[in-house]
Amino acid sequence: MTATDNRTATDPPGSASTTLYSYDLAPTKKEGRRWGAYNVFTLWANDVHSLGNYAFAIGLFALGLSVWGILLAFVLASVLLFLLLTLSGYMGHKTGVPFPVMSRIAFGTKGARIPAAVRGIVAIAWFGIQTYLASAVLNALLVAMFPRLQVLETSSALGLSTLGWITFLALWAIQVLIVSYGMHVIRKYMAIAAPTTLITMCALAIWMFVRAGGSISISTSQPLTGGAMWLQILQGAALWVVIYGTFVLNFCDFTRSAKSRKSIIGGNLIGIPVNMLFFAGIVVVLSGAQFKLDGRVITSPTDIVQTIPNLILLASASIALIILTIAVNLMANFVAPIYVLVNLFPQKLNFRRAGLVSAVIGLVILPWNLYDNPVVVNYFLGGLGALLGPIFGVIMADYWLLRKARVNVPDLYTENPDGEYHYRNGYNPKAVWAFVPAAAISVIVALVPVFEVVAGFSWFVGAILGAAIYAVIGDRKPEFRDVDGEAIAVAAE
Repeated sequence: MTATDNRTATDPPGSASTTLYSYDLAPTKKEGRRWGAYNVFTLWANDVHSLGNYAFAIGLFALGLSVWGILLAFVLASVLLFLLLTLSGYMGHKTGVPFPVMSRIAFGTKGARIPAAVRGIVAIAWFGIQTYLASAVLNALLVAMFPRLQVLETSSALGLSTLGWITFLALWAIQVLIVSYGMHVIRKYMAIAAPTTLITMCALAIWMFVRAGGSISISTSQPLTGGAMWLQILQGAALWVVIYGTFVLNFCDFTRSAKSRKSIIGGNLIGIPVNMLFFAGIVVVLSGAQFKLDGRVITSPTDIVQTIPNLILLASASIALIILTIAVNLMANFVAPIYVLVNLFPQKLNFRRAGLVSAVIGLVILPWNLYDNPVVVNYFLGGLGALLGPIFGVIMADYWLLRKARVNVPDLYTENPDGEYHYRNGYNPKAVWAFVPAAAISVIVALVPVFEVVAGFSWFVGAILGAAIYAVIGDRKPEFRDVDGEAIAVAAE
């Protein structure tokens, strides 16, 4: 496929509706799927090592967790994530459909727009924010290499400097270009970016370890102990899972092209438990070494990168961080809203056009202003994030507990009132009834100050409540049909 490929011309086969079916929403053929264990691994090799994740993990050291406490938090989180992502990945492999279509199973052919919209809004906002963070790294590199460019930092428009606009738009355009070539190019980019990321972060950790004399501080001068320490370990593990609350929903966007279940398990096993412990090791070395050197707790790897005395090494490390951030953005914050928009306008938008629309929205919201506003990040994006747990709970309970993984894939694309997922005018009221109270409680736990101690567990509260309520009120029909989508499938990318 090329960037100019027009895939909206695909005619819906059989009883499929033009409002529900398009090339990008159609299930993928089982024959020809290309995502192997390495491709699944590269998703996590890139995403786990994102700048935002490093800031979060290093923050645990700053809060008083020792090296061993941080490692334990990541052991607990990685086990949970491996289980959740494997369950979610299996769904994508079996059905071959993207997340907005997968949501139709529980919420109905029209009701699926609710969870898809929540996921899409969160992703678009973070796409813009992550692009801004990458542009800040590029800004610092350009000023270090060409000091005269600092004059472009003195003028600004809409809250961003002239140099900031140049670097932001450059990185924005690169991502749009990559996405315009489709999922197979994203897969290739991930495959290249992953080893670059791992080598760079490992080299940075070794450099810091040597600088610190071959040892690190095990904790800050005031480490947590007793109950406070264990609560922080559990909260750290829970918040790490929450960070991936978006990915556990739309992991099927990628595993719909997985070769086999074995590919998913293998990629997840190396990419989640093994890779996350490797990540945690880098975190404790970077934070512990810096604290030993000058008693300062860093907030991000960029703090260390900017201290590299050699300009060539500084440029190499900075470029690697930019490559990494783009990789994270593509898979975590770009693919999801693309499928959401295609799902809303299947006959007007294809993958490429929806990518451009998503990118434009991510630009016009002026994401640097969102990032600099704690109220927006904590309450708006935090509140939306708290809704992801209940959505996950309802979808998982419907698929695994009630249907026992039996899905009639062709009926996901029909508006026929007799279709299995038509429910009541396209909406499953029972899924909504389970989602609404679980979501309300999840948001309250996440945002109301009185629940601050347990706020980090809001995703789990919402997911468990959503699953429990739906498991009680959802339909249990012995005649759930299991029909594959090969008859209406398209080639996988």
